[in-house]
Amino acid sequence: MELHLENRTAIVTGGGGAICGAIARAMAAEGVSVAVWDIDQDAAEAVAGTIRESGGRAIAVRCDATERAEVIAALDRTIEDFGSVDILVAGAGGGRRDATTSPELSFFDISESALRAALDLNYLTAVIPCQEIGRRFAEQGSGVVLVISSIAGIRPLTRAIGYSNGKAALNSFVRWLAVEFAEDYDARIRVNAIAPGFVLSGQNRFLLVDEATGLETERARQILEHVPQARLGEPEEIVGAALWLVSDQARFVTGVVLPVDGGFTARAGV
Repeated sequence: MELHLENRTAIVTGGGGAICGAIARAMAAEGVSVAVWDIDQDAAEAVAGTIRESGGRAIAVRCDATERAEVIAALDRTIEDFGSVDILVAGAGGGRRDATTSPELSFFDISESALRAALDLNYLTAVIPCQEIGRRFAEQGSGVVLVISSIAGIRPLTRAIGYSNGKAALNSFVRWLAVEFAEDYDARIRVNAIAPGFVLSGQNRFLLVDEATGLETERARQILEHVPQARLGEPEEIVGAALWLVSDQARFVTGVVLPVDGGFTARAGV
């Protein structure tokens, strides 16, 4: 299947992370110029540097996607270097220990500030870039948005209240925005999401790996009992769906939240 992504430009927020870093590298291998945005400049530069070493075109841009001024500045920098934007991969997000119940932290003791921060991290990090970059898509009459959500937004995960609630709001936003763009601006602007299952990364390592021993936690063992494929996913296993959704091969696909989860959301539990 030919993707024909050559000569396009993409912004990848959270691009220094495991999943979005893999997506950024894969798009660059298809000929896409990639702006790797991340709150961690060093992480963004590590991914962009790998792309350049492989012969691709990439820049690293520090950006806190919860802050509109930083999103605008990062977009200006990207346009200065690449001239245009065709694809937005909105992947910034993650879990927060202070918005996750545990033996040390009950639901009753989670603070409002922790919940607001978790919602900002997993919802506004997509909404604000979609406003600023989506404005350009509306003006040019084309563009593709791919949001990296989570199966936690489809089936809320025990303990992870802030993360699950943020991703549920994000999934609703994806469907809403797909209709908004298609009906009020241009039907060629598409908005979709991937909902990865349990993929080991820096964001969830504290839940899945015991810091003292390096072994699977009880939480990890419990999760694997509910994954039909009985394993954690790898970041590269999200890439195929991502490339398809941002390509013209998926030009009749919009408003979809696609699970890539080893069968987790298909399992009834009995």
